[in-house]
Amino acid sequence: MAGSFFRVRCPDCENEQVVFGKASSEVNCAVCGTTLAHTTGGNAEFAGDVVETVEAR
Repeated sequence: MAGSFFRVRCPDCENEQVVFGKASSEVNCAVCGTTLAHTTGGNAEFAGDVVETVEAR
């Protein structure tokens, strides 16, 4: 399975978290619980700012 990992900044608490670009479930911030990524059936839709691409395959 090919995909990328992204460092996403939470819009509420500024926490940065690594998220898989094709997440199959909703991803929440580990600190405040805000939703960082929504599933779309393919690539995830990020609610926070993408800071960097951590690993691309």
